[in-house]
Amino acid sequence: MNKILRRLLTFFIGLPLVVLIVYLTPFNHLLLHCAITIFAFMASTEIYNLLSKNIPMQNKYLVVGFATLIPISAYGCILLNLDFTISTLVFLAFFMILLIIEIFLPSSHNLDMPFADSNKKITGSLFVLLYGGYLLSFLSRMTSFPHSREFIITFLVIVFLCDSAAWFFGVLFGKGSRGLVKASPNKSLIGFVGGILGAIASGILCSFIWPDVFSGSLWKMVLLGLFVSIAAILGDLAESVFKRSAGEKDSGNIIPGRGGALDSIDSLLMAAPLYYFIAGMLFTEL
Repeated sequence: MNKILRRLLTFFIGLPLVVLIVYLTPFNHLLLHCAITIFAFMASTEIYNLLSKNIPMQNKYLVVGFATLIPISAYGCILLNLDFTISTLVFLAFFMILLIIEIFLPSSHNLDMPFADSNKKITGSLFVLLYGGYLLSFLSRMTSFPHSREFIITFLVIVFLCDSAAWFFGVLFGKGSRGLVKASPNKSLIGFVGGILGAIASGILCSFIWPDVFSGSLWKMVLLGLFVSIAAILGDLAESVFKRSAGEKDSGNIIPGRGGALDSIDSLLMAAPLYYFIAGMLFTEL
């Protein structure tokens, strides 16, 4: 019952609030970019904390700070009418700075082998930059689309309906097909299929609501819903692996009833880049 109540609260309070934030467009979706920055900070902090359970890491404030700045750089590209290649270069520049620090200022406690942990620390830093910052920057990039509100709301609806339909079908019909994925044994094959179907159906519905935005054959929306839903499911399962590896049930406790920020946006992180590129190719001049 608690899970049902949380999902109802998300649907009747959380989703309308997010849609309201998306619809407020002054200064190129400033309010949405503020929310993205906050979640980038929280997500980067949480994935850093999870990784640090298993491996040594570089300075937390530096790594998390750099990851948080990556979506901000994407917003800067929009305001200054710059190519998003600049944001990618920012990502690479931050990684190079962390490499330089590790090269010249190794912090291993083993004085005889100062670089004993460098491979692990560099790999961990790169993953925090990528997972906590760079992937989320693609949600920022969506605000540059013509009809950005419609594109972003459609993306959020597809991912949300994928998650909700997967849970609904899994609870009702998936008991016999659970345990196939060790990372999340309570999830079922029927649930995954239901999530994909829910994502495709919600995408088609959005194409009927905004036919001028999502023009052309319905097969384009079917393909978009299919690929985005697969990425969303993989994102959810991947975060389960991170938590299990760290011996944690949730990525954090900052959101009542939901756990951490990553627990709420894990599906969005993996799906955002795919949606940005596929929707851009199918429905814009990207």
